[in-house]
Amino acid sequence: MKHTKYSAVIVGSGIAGLYAAIKLHKEAKLEDGLLIVTKSQLIESNSKYAQGGMVCVMPENKLDSCTLHIEDTIKAGAGLTDAKVAAFISEKSAEVVKELQKLGVDFDRDENNKLKFTKEAAHSVNRILHAGGDATGFCIENALVKYLMSQKDIDIYEQTLAVELLKDSKNINRGLITYNYSENEYEIVETPVVILATGGIGQLYKYTTNPDITTGDGIALAYRAGAIVKDMEFVQFHPTAFALGENGTMFLISEAVRGEGAKLVDKDGHTFMEKYDKRLELAPRDVVTRAIFNEMKETNTSNVYLNATHISEEKFEKRFPTIFGTCREYNINPSKDYIPVSPSAHYFMGGIKTQVNGKTSIEGLYAIGEASCTGLHGANRLASNSILECAVTAFELVNFLKSKNLEENYIQDEQINKIISFYEDNIPLNNNEETEELFKEIKELMWKNVGIIRNEEKLMIAKAKIDELKEKFGYTFKCPDRSSYEIRNMLTIAELIIEFALKRKESRGAHYREDYPQKDLIAESHQLSRNTTMKG
Repeated sequence: MKHTKYSAVIVGSGIAGLYAAIKLHKEAKLEDGLLIVTKSQLIESNSKYAQGGMVCVMPENKLDSCTLHIEDTIKAGAGLTDAKVAAFISEKSAEVVKELQKLGVDFDRDENNKLKFTKEAAHSVNRILHAGGDATGFCIENALVKYLMSQKDIDIYEQTLAVELLKDSKNINRGLITYNYSENEYEIVETPVVILATGGIGQLYKYTTNPDITTGDGIALAYRAGAIVKDMEFVQFHPTAFALGENGTMFLISEAVRGEGAKLVDKDGHTFMEKYDKRLELAPRDVVTRAIFNEMKETNTSNVYLNATHISEEKFEKRFPTIFGTCREYNINPSKDYIPVSPSAHYFMGGIKTQVNGKTSIEGLYAIGEASCTGLHGANRLASNSILECAVTAFELVNFLKSKNLEENYIQDEQINKIISFYEDNIPLNNNEETEELFKEIKELMWKNVGIIRNEEKLMIAKAKIDELKEKFGYTFKCPDRSSYEIRNMLTIAELIIEFALKRKESRGAHYREDYPQKDLIAESHQLSRNTTMKG
């Protein structure tokens, strides 16, 4: 196998990964260079599809304060938010936004050239910045890619997976093995710093707002190496995905539409949120999602509707151009017609346990963005806190790394040799039809049994089936193609979500157990790591 060396490697090209790459390149001493590894193309990531915006507590927003934002974050997190983390991230928000603006991110402004702030569910005031109307993620991602491509000495591997971490017997990560699936080539990459910014797990579910790259790769990679993972039971289902999506990947109807006054209605046009929560459409996401799920069940329908007809066509198209364009493709005019919506897997509150600077339980391994779990989101993410967390953790990670020696000697001990040996031998190609069927089985199984409403019986059914699918799949280390690596990772993540969901015998935030509907007042976060002793 080819053997290369870098001062740092970033896996993933969403907002967290790109922002970290830019700051590292500008501020750290990288004698051996910087490498970005991305499974698809540089511009493709879950961040790209984020519509609503980015939370920021700005001095000019006189009605807001860090204290208010922290309180809202903690309330939404259902008792599991780390207050110190929430405070740190909130207090850093203005500094990070100013730096993003310098990198070319243009947040929307009003006619007086002042930043626009909007409101989403569970926020007490308007504090959410947006760009391109409803294309915030795309605008930030595009600006960062444009800036990154103007820089020199940054290597980029596209269509490449990180398939194994090279952790030695002293719990120090020394690098990783990559797999370029377009060329069918493996590579040993030596580095003292691996940063996982690989995003979420949405594709484990039949219906999701996430693109097809979100198969939990980074979390599975870290867990396989023995890193601690945390809060794996908490999967956030967005209440309003466009119900006319194809192939299970559903277009997001941003919460900001409800922030502008849109109402949820049933098939007869009657509102129903008053039956569930006094905050109505702006209740926390887990509350609204379960309310919609219950209405669909009671009326035996596949969706409810969003009534935004009070917003004029001109205003809707200007404020939400992406949503407007998608609706019009389906002959729906949001200013005149109801928008069909239903819940869909959207965001993962769990992940690799990290500090706010990205440090994991393995030396030399870092994680930022949705793949990480800092404790900010608790059991239920407050709307638009995700991009903020991506940016602040990337910012703080670089502050930590720029004072470190990134030129450490590569040490290849017996454990690393054993890992490499698993990837040196050729193996037969898999059956593509069988892989496709496994994808479908996992997604259907997780949606039906480990979704919005859970219970012991369903979770045990899912557990037994995942064990069966792992046996059927067969591959433990080296796999024949990209799809097989994704299946390997999905099976690992599914198993973890089920294990954590079985352990949490209460209902809290996004985790709802109909057999344990009450909140346990003394319940805490769960975490887990695995024994990584290599077996022949």
